[in-house]
Amino acid sequence: MKYSVKDTVFRDMFSKKKYLIQLYNSLHPEDKAITQADLEIVTLQSILLNGIYNDLGFMVRGKQLMILVEAQSTWSANIVIRALIYLMSTYQDYFNANQIQLYGSHKVKMPKPELYVIYTGDKGNHPDVLSLKDEFFPDMDCCIDAKVKMIYLQDSDDIIDQYIGFCRVCTEQVALNGRTLKAVKEIIRICRDRNLLREYLSERETEVEEIMLTLFDQEHVWNIERNNIRAAALVEGWDKGKAEGINQGILQKETQVVLSMFRHNMSVEDIAEINDLSIDKVKEILKTAAVLH
Repeated sequence: MKYSVKDTVFRDMFSKKKYLIQLYNSLHPEDKAITQADLEIVTLQSILLNGIYNDLGFMVRGKQLMILVEAQSTWSANIVIRALIYLMSTYQDYFNANQIQLYGSHKVKMPKPELYVIYTGDKGNHPDVLSLKDEFFPDMDCCIDAKVKMIYLQDSDDIIDQYIGFCRVCTEQVALNGRTLKAVKEIIRICRDRNLLREYLSERETEVEEIMLTLFDQEHVWNIERNNIRAAALVEGWDKGKAEGINQGILQKETQVVLSMFRHNMSVEDIAEINDLSIDKVKEILKTAAVLH
């Protein structure tokens, strides 16, 4: 399970077809004949060996179209790599479920893919389409490409804009009130007043509060553990009377925290944010520990 409250609300809301069809309508407003019965959720439960989850996957009209959607609050070109991994894993599940043989001579049929990322931050100079080739192999021939359509805040009241607005209210209220029950209550109140996911939040107010408070509590525990570890490392290093001892102690304890979070299925991005580390630093720690290849 991802750490973010906003990601968790995203997955919970769009696991219900009454909201999923609103998302599809925002992506394909030209399709007036779509019904809830035409949509089948195929969100990955777990991929690879480290339990990574994607946010949302669904099929449209049986085998015609496969749509994968991710919600992202921090920018990274690696989004397109993750989207490609999710796509290939979803295709593998599709082939297995439909007993489609890929080693025969007959060309198989497969649903057309569409990849989207809902970016809740400011658009800035970010592209409308994120391309694997353009980002990672811009001046070379490349045998593969994947393209993700980026969705930013628009002047709209559709469910995508409402979700982005909800995320921004979350960020504002946590900054003002911390990760507290007061923040949770204010998030729900403000979103209702602004007509941001009002129906969903009204229907599932208790569940949403529990989701937020549970994840806030998890972060509180992790922060306490992190601070205690750093304080213990400082004391240990001070007792040794050597600056290098302090640094080494902090590094060892920091590594333990990073590994513990990774083994609890937290993403590299979330680990970096919680520990005030760069994404590259977290990856370096995981590679040194031989858990990330």
